[in-house]
Parts: sequence; structure tokens; C-alpha cells
Amino acid sequence: MKHRAIKRRNVVIGIGATAGVAAVGGIALNANASTGNVSGSSDASLVFDPAAYTELTTTVTDTEGTEHAVTYHFWKAITYVSKPVDATYQSLNVSVPVEIDGTAVDASNAPILFANSVGGYMPSSVADATGVGGASMGGGAPTASASVSAPGANGNTNATGGAMNTNQLLALAAGYVVVEPGARGRGLKNSDGEYYGSAPAVIVDLKAAVRYVRSNKGRIPGNVDRIVSAGTSAGGAVSTLLGASGDSPIYDKHLKEIGAADASDAIFAVGAWCPITDLEHADGAYEWNWGTNALSTGKQVDQTVSKDLRSQFAEYQAKLRLRGLKGSGFGTLTARNYDEYLLKQYMEPSATTYLAALSDSDRETYLAKNTFLTWDGEKATFTWDGFLTHVGARKKTVPAFDAFDLSAGENNEFGSATTANRHFTAYGARNDTTGLSTKRVESDIPELLNLMNPMYHLVEKVNGKRSRHWWIRLGTNDTDTSHVISANLAARAENLGDEVDHLYYWDEGHGANTDPGDFITWIAKVTGHKKAKKK
Repeated sequence: MKHRAIKRRNVVIGIGATAGVAAVGGIALNANASTGNVSGSSDASLVFDPAAYTELTTTVTDTEGTEHAVTYHFWKAITYVSKPVDATYQSLNVSVPVEIDGTAVDASNAPILFANSVGGYMPSSVADATGVGGASMGGGAPTASASVSAPGANGNTNATGGAMNTNQLLALAAGYVVVEPGARGRGLKNSDGEYYGSAPAVIVDLKAAVRYVRSNKGRIPGNVDRIVSAGTSAGGAVSTLLGASGDSPIYDKHLKEIGAADASDAIFAVGAWCPITDLEHADGAYEWNWGTNALSTGKQVDQTVSKDLRSQFAEYQAKLRLRGLKGSGFGTLTARNYDEYLLKQYMEPSATTYLAALSDSDRETYLAKNTFLTWDGEKATFTWDGFLTHVGARKKTVPAFDAFDLSAGENNEFGSATTANRHFTAYGARNDTTGLSTKRVESDIPELLNLMNPMYHLVEKVNGKRSRHWWIRLGTNDTDTSHVISANLAARAENLGDEVDHLYYWDEGHGANTDPGDFITWIAKVTGHKKAKKK
């Protein structure tokens, strides 16, 4: 079986110097690597069996087009809690390289890529995977070599918007351990007709999976103190939430209910692509960003509602008191200056990188078609209005996330055991069109919002156990969410002193991942991973 890592147009990036060496030379030890001592477990059912693997061989093509023959050990569908609600989803796969391009490697202290395939807050399962990268959505069964995509997904996301397997394959070829967790998601219903995958099930399950890995230090290969999460869209949201909320006590009762291991659920670093998060403020952010853009039908959304939500965003943004990234020249970020901040910090540099990589003839053709953009030979400049016109149609109606008619996926995510869809914002509830007897959000919603929002752990209750390294990516043409959401996340993390690598992919849409090789190299950098002696 062969796997090909996605290589985007006009981007020629390999695994990278550090990770490339690891791919042919073995796995690194670093100053903070785990010692190999075996950790205890509070439950015998949660003890990892080092011998229960299948040996598989695959070929991974890296982003430079070079093929790597990888032999790896594959542990399939390990239930990671002692009291599973549904083991079909509450299980994980582990892939550990043992030989790369004919050279034996020792992955016992390698970084661990913790890659979820969550999309649309739907359930994800690894039960039917036949090898690395085989996780699926909703209990379906695409194998590692299956190809499914969503409209506008740029070949990087599955049918519901979750990440495909590019990161996992490149990580394996670089000598890293790959853990792929399944998780419950919205829409799951038991024989009694009760829903069991709504919020906060997805984050509780992912935390439980991390606890399983960490509780098996010394048994499970890899450095459990160097876990790096990865996810796209809603999966990007829960990836950031996992990083922001490490060891937060607000999840304890939920973890106890499913029999999670008695271990830390803090992770080392976060990888997030177009995270759909900060949901209670997402409608306002979306309208601030895309409110004046028409739908694909050419019709404008209700501008009265749009303006209401933009006002809400302005008030929220002011309360955050976030500062622009270092070197940006921007102080406090507000609704009044955020357009200019996005232009100078992200959009113009993104366009500049894109144009600089084109041939002279291709650049001339692009500029002729996109007259909103000025190119002086070294730098691209344009206005915010020009950018909005260039992107064109917005994807979502208004409100984008807490729909008045309860039709949005996020309404389903905040459903209860007996109610499929619920409002989670006061504005949505107040303007409900479904005939609800009350125009208020239900009493448990505020707690659920805290459980599901990384900003709660970064702003309201600053978490000292959070990840300190953040890789965040978004396409400039992504109208599934607001550009403000990831920019706020990046700004807050850096304002707290964390290391942040955040950029936007020019002219790319939802789910884009145009520099996967750089992500693999970044993991090596932040974890201190270096070439080790050959086995």
C-alpha cells in the first residue's frame, strides 16, 4: 500500500532538515524525554499491551515527492476507558515506526502525534481502520487508502470536514509515534432514543485518550511528555481545547463517569487548522468578517440581524483586551482596527509569499485577473474591502452557528440527551423561530460553553497546565468561520507568553494544509527532537 502526502500548488516543502534526518537516521532523545520507567494504572483494563501489534509495511511519499518505505507496528482499536459508553468511538490506534528506508529506528522516546479526525463535531471511529491514517467519521469505514472529500476541502478534509491523513503519514515517515483517537460526537443515539455524543463528549473522550497514553508511560512507545495534537475544523477546535484545558478540574466528573485513567491529560503542543471554536461569540465574529458579503445565490443576509451581531462582536472584542502579535505594531485589538491588523499581520504577507513563489508569467496573469491587489515587486498590498470582494460569497447564512431555526450543526452539538438541537446563545434563543415555549437558553448551557471553549481556559480561568506551543493555520478564502477566531486564539496565547506559529494560506479554503512538511519539522523543533543513534 502506498500513501502520498498532499503537495499543494506552488509550495515545495519537504519533511525538513531535522525531521528528514530522523526519517533516515532514527529517533531522538532529548533533555526532557521520558525515562522509560513504567507508570502504574488504576485499572487493569487500561494497561497497554506492548506485544499486541500487527507489523505492517507501507510507502509514504513526502512533500518533495520522495518515497519512504516504512515498517511499523500497529495496535488497533484499544478501548481507552474502563467504562465506555460506546467502545466503537472510545478507542484509539497506535502506529510506531520500526524501520524506515531499510534503517531500524527506535521510537521509544519519539514525539507523539495525537491526530483526531473530528469534523463537524460528528463522531469519529478507528474501529475499521486497516492501518495508519484510517480513522473515519460517524462510524463509517474508509481505510487508510480511501479518498473522500468535502466541497471546497482542497483535498485535505474528509466528508464532514475532519482532517485526512497527511500529517499522520509524514509523522510516521519522520520516525514519530502516531496515536489516532476516536471520539463520540453529535447525533449518536442509544436504543432508548437518548443522545450520547453531544457536548462535552468529544473533548472528554479526547482527554481520556490522552490520559490512557500518559498512564502507560514506559509501555506505550513514544515520549508521553511530548504529545502534539492535530485537528481540522471542529477537530481543530477540540485540538486547541485539548491544549488550552490540560488538567482542568472542570472535566473531572465527566472523566470519572467513563472510567478514564488516573493520569494527566495535559499535552505539549497544539496543531490546529481552521478551528471552529469560541462558539458563543462565533456568530458576531462571522458577521464582522463576512456580514456584507452576499450568499452564493447573490442575496444578502438579513442586515438587521447581521448588524446586531456585529455590535455584539465589538463589545466582546473590547472586553478581551488582546494585543497584536509582537512586531505587528498593533496594541489592543478592537472591532475598529481588526481589519487593518488582519491585513498587515496575515493577509498581505500571505499574498506576498504566494506571488513571490510564482513564475513571472504566472504572476503577471494572476495580477491581471486580480486588480484589487498591488504588487511593487516585493510586497502585495490591498484594502480590506478589496479582499472581501476577492473572496466573494459567504458560505453561511445568519446567524451562522446558533441558527434561529435550530438547523446549524452547532445547535445539534449543544443538544441534550432528550433534545436533538438547542440554542446556546441568548440572541439565538430570543429570536427562535421554532415555537419554543421559552426564549432563554437552558440552565446547563453556560457550563457546557466553558467545557467547549479554549478561550475560557486562556482568558477567564488562565490555565497553568496549558500547552505552550501553538501551530495555527487558516485559508484566506475560508468562509466557514471568521478569520478573527484563530487570530484571537493566537494573540491570547502569545500575550500569555506562549510560542505561536500562525499564518494564513493565500487563496485556500476550508481545511487547507499547504505546509505539512513544515508542521512535522516544527514538532521536532518545539519538542527538542534530534537525530538519535541508529538502532
